[in-house]
Amino acid sequence: MGLSDRDTMGGLAKGLAVIETFGPGTPRQTITQVATASGLDRATARRCLLTLARGGYADWDGKFFTLTPRVLRLGTACLATMPLPRIVQPHLDRLSDEIGESTSVSILDGSDIVYVARAAHRKVMSIALVPGSRLPAYCTSMGRVLLAALPEPEARARLGPLPLPARTVHTVTDPDRIMDELRQVRIRGHALIDQQVETGLQSLAVPVLDARGKVVAALNVGMAGQGDATGLRDRFLPRLLHLQAELRLHLT
Repeated sequence: MGLSDRDTMGGLAKGLAVIETFGPGTPRQTITQVATASGLDRATARRCLLTLARGGYADWDGKFFTLTPRVLRLGTACLATMPLPRIVQPHLDRLSDEIGESTSVSILDGSDIVYVARAAHRKVMSIALVPGSRLPAYCTSMGRVLLAALPEPEARARLGPLPLPARTVHTVTDPDRIMDELRQVRIRGHALIDQQVETGLQSLAVPVLDARGKVVAALNVGMAGQGDATGLRDRFLPRLLHLQAELRLHLT
């Protein structure tokens, strides 16, 4: 349904744009930095930031703004109302216990994957991954699965702004090579990543399908390893495919 400008609140949209400028690489920002990142003029960015500070969503030391944990209420409320995490979490817990490795389910948001459920059997990354965590789609197994489900022009657009950063020496950053890999993922029905998002991390992902066969999320298993990543596929692909079929019965 199309919406006109008079049906929407420009101020709310600007405030959300300001919040989205904060991230792992930009935890503390000045008004000028936020204005540049959001595309807003400095005066508007300043009003948005001060409004967030007054509401308890940001702290300000007179120069730098930082978000407060109160912002997490927005994401937590979203996850709490989504049926997908509630459906998949018990299945992830069981699978993780059975195979002794961490398992996750994520969805695609722009050029990132967002974790909506996770069963961490052991820590396999330097960062703690929890529901709500984000990682780039182009270099993650779940991201590759979700991008492969899109029409190619849209998938290419969602790789993110160029040049794509290399997170490790193994990260594939050439868009054409990534698109070739997405075509193979589409054919194989799974994605295998070997140390592209973090050194020492290998992961395998398959799509999560609803009852109509539409890709609604991605499911993966991740483990520490620097050997032949095909061993990960041999060990765990049948288990992931079994859970894929099981979840499809529950997702209408």
